[in-house]
Amino acid sequence: MVTPDADRRWRLRHLPVLLAASVALAAVAAVVGGVVGGATAALGAAAGVGITVLSYTLTTVVLAWADQINPQLVLPLGLGLYALKFTLLGVVLVAVASTDWPGLVPLCLGIVAGVAVWTAVHLWWLTRVYARRPRG
Repeated sequence: MVTPDADRRWRLRHLPVLLAASVALAAVAAVVGGVVGGATAALGAAAGVGITVLSYTLTTVVLAWADQINPQLVLPLGLGLYALKFTLLGVVLVAVASTDWPGLVPLCLGIVAGVAVWTAVHLWWLTRVYARRPRG
């Protein structure tokens, strides 16, 4: 049986697939935003996807590092990072909303699309790729 210690890259192995799917989504979001609402909507939609990718990538890297150093760090760092990210996201959205920027709705839709695609691709990777790897 292959143990996590024998395969040190297992914690980040899924990241390239998730990032590739997110780049593709950002391109699609920008095109759809551009067609529906012009350049501002294209920028907002792509930025929303980017915010999600930045957030999830940060979490993935920090938690992989914590798990490698000491698994007991995962919970406190995960919860602290979660609180920090949602606080920052709220501050950013309130600040953007206060400017009456017309890209706000596409930005929010980009965030939602980013979360949906990241989660779906991650679930696909876990059930179709990781679960079927050779063991032992």
